[in-house]
Amino acid sequence: MSNIYKAFENGKAFIAFLTCGDPDLEATERFIGDIADGGADLIELGIPFSDPTAEGPVIQEANIRALSAGTTTDRIFEMVRRVRKKTDVPMVFMTYANAVFSYGTERFAETAAAAGMDGLILPDVPYEEKEDFAPACRKHGMDFISFVAPTSEKRISMIAKEAEGFLYCISSLGVTGIRKEIHSDISEMMDLVHSSTDIPAAVGFGISTPDQAAEMAARADGVIVGSAIVKLIAQYGRDAGPYVREYVKSMKEGARR
Repeated sequence: MSNIYKAFENGKAFIAFLTCGDPDLEATERFIGDIADGGADLIELGIPFSDPTAEGPVIQEANIRALSAGTTTDRIFEMVRRVRKKTDVPMVFMTYANAVFSYGTERFAETAAAAGMDGLILPDVPYEEKEDFAPACRKHGMDFISFVAPTSEKRISMIAKEAEGFLYCISSLGVTGIRKEIHSDISEMMDLVHSSTDIPAAVGFGISTPDQAAEMAARADGVIVGSAIVKLIAQYGRDAGPYVREYVKSMKEGARR
């Protein structure tokens, strides 16, 4: 059974995202520890990319800071190896197809799995093109995570049936970012997902408060938060650790209400 399932074993999962190398990889390594201490059930590690099309300004700026600090995929792999000696929290990479393709898909999957990663998320790879990446992940024991959105409609059950690890459900249209209110009703999407697969489904995009986490977790198996964490890191830099830990703790409590 995939290590990712552990994240969903004890109730609603809280999934936290941060951009590797923002402000530098040494800080990222500490923040991962803070996020784990705060109670995150799964951690998404963003590999910075120069053109992150699914991201809003907060994560775009984090990508720029990370790349400016000299962050490379190989240096991220080294950091993951160190992190894995300290935590067994499930971890997945989130990046873009070009970053994996240019590294070499097979080489990327093999190195990521050997470092201790459990899965890969590529938001710019549609379901129809996942076979360019999923077999390499499968071969090395990693899950290739699929996306569904409210607009996926007839494709939702088809995508859900083939999902691995967990299904990433997008709460609202547009790019990642903090939203005061989440207007889309995800109930219909979640009903379709849950009737099509036993794989857990987590909701992301726009969630930033414990109340929003509680609202989304009432319908889904977990919630995903990125921009709000990345914003704290932008605000406090290398000293963001305690703020991130407390924020994760409050969001986890919200999801478990």
